[in-house]
Amino acid sequence: MQKLKVFISSVQKEFAKERERLFQYLQTDALLSGFFEPVLFEKLPASSQAPNKVYLNEVAQSQVYLVLLGTQYGYEDTNGISPTELEYEHSKAHHMPGFAYILGENTLERHAKEKAFISKIQNELSYKRFDNVEQLIASVYASLIDLLKHKGLIQLTSFDEALHPTAQISDIDPAKVDNFLGLSNYKRGFPIRQGSSVEKVLTHLNILNGEKLCNSALLAFGKNPQQFFATAVTKCAHFHGYIVAKPIPDHKVFGGDVFQQVDEAVDFVLSKIGVSVGLRNDSTQAPIKYEIPRPVVTEAIVNAVAHRDYNSNGSVQVMLFVDRLEIFNPGRLTHELSMAKLKTDHGSYPTNPKLAEPMYQAGYIERFGTGTGEILRLTVEAGLKEPKFDFEEGFKVIIWRPTATTGQATGQVTGEVTGEVTGEVTGEVTEAIRRVVLVLYGEMKRIEIQEALQLRHQESFRDLYLIPAMDKGFVEMTIPDKPNSSKQRYRLTQKGLELKKKIE
Repeated sequence: MQKLKVFISSVQKEFAKERERLFQYLQTDALLSGFFEPVLFEKLPASSQAPNKVYLNEVAQSQVYLVLLGTQYGYEDTNGISPTELEYEHSKAHHMPGFAYILGENTLERHAKEKAFISKIQNELSYKRFDNVEQLIASVYASLIDLLKHKGLIQLTSFDEALHPTAQISDIDPAKVDNFLGLSNYKRGFPIRQGSSVEKVLTHLNILNGEKLCNSALLAFGKNPQQFFATAVTKCAHFHGYIVAKPIPDHKVFGGDVFQQVDEAVDFVLSKIGVSVGLRNDSTQAPIKYEIPRPVVTEAIVNAVAHRDYNSNGSVQVMLFVDRLEIFNPGRLTHELSMAKLKTDHGSYPTNPKLAEPMYQAGYIERFGTGTGEILRLTVEAGLKEPKFDFEEGFKVIIWRPTATTGQATGQVTGEVTGEVTGEVTGEVTEAIRRVVLVLYGEMKRIEIQEALQLRHQESFRDLYLIPAMDKGFVEMTIPDKPNSSKQRYRLTQKGLELKKKIE
């Protein structure tokens, strides 16, 4: 097999040591040396051609482009462009895979043109930061291994498709599988009906091999996935300020399967952000509108849970601040995508394809890479600042709250109702109770109230919203002697009606 040429681009003097180490590493590594041939300008034989023609010719003849970016911009030609930037543009013209490695943090003092060049790179290439040559080599190794896997040149079993050595079919929850069938039948027309055996469903999803379970089967349907993967959780925190600082007003760690984690994390965020309750002009149900559209919150959290690196000891983190919502996952952007591509229509490149399949069938994700596009479109429609995508450490999406646009904190309830910024209301009425009272009209089923508030996790809704509203005497059952009756409805008590009138 002919080796793939890897062109190493940078300001030569600034990265002399790193360039030499990378060159030697790619020549001697037991695995990479069999697939790649490093190219350094200073290692090329003497030529009668002008230097710029030599290095641009070498770029054109290479199949992979690596660029190191630091503090210096380097020599500039008559047009004010450095050789490094010319090499980069040439690599783009030849549509070759590119990887960027940035020295230090944003606070590092850099040449103005180097800062502009880095900004351009960050929008167009997958990039990692490094502080020393060891970190650089580790990042290059990971990038090139991913490239070999994508090209089918090496076969490495990914985490989600790997067979778990000890898990058994008894570790799968049949009720979760049946609930999945109900969702997937409705959402996607999944061909297997409710009541089918666990083995049949998992085999159809290609996450059961004989008696061995794929890791993704445990993540999606396990009775206790954290028994096998302790860090496969979603951590949520709410801060009253702009930075991570104690005391933390509310902090939750959501375990269970991936569907539970998504639902509970989304409901956590919705319970903390502002909401407006509109007028009942078109129906008896007052429309609900959250300050960050629910689909935006959902897409960002689903993407984090579905595409995280489950080999990592890190966890998905959801942090709500006064001005923003940050969703982080320990993963990285696939080399097919860049910042610029995320903002346009692009293909779908799931990090965990085996796990992505049941999440797609249940309606949690799409096959066509539309998630980030939806986030961008809906935030613009809501009048919010454009979200920020950050790849410096894992993958982070920052969604701005209205505070970041207006400079003023929004009330938890606006429109018909005025609420408190903190989410708490004077006396015994919490924000959760207030919201139940506002949407409850006449006699409604539990699911109708839950759907009116755009909440998905039944247990969270009961524990945080419905039961407190009943315990405080604002809501009552229509059939109190039969709490589990299929005909059960909920209505406001006289106390609840008085609160509703007072609020409105």
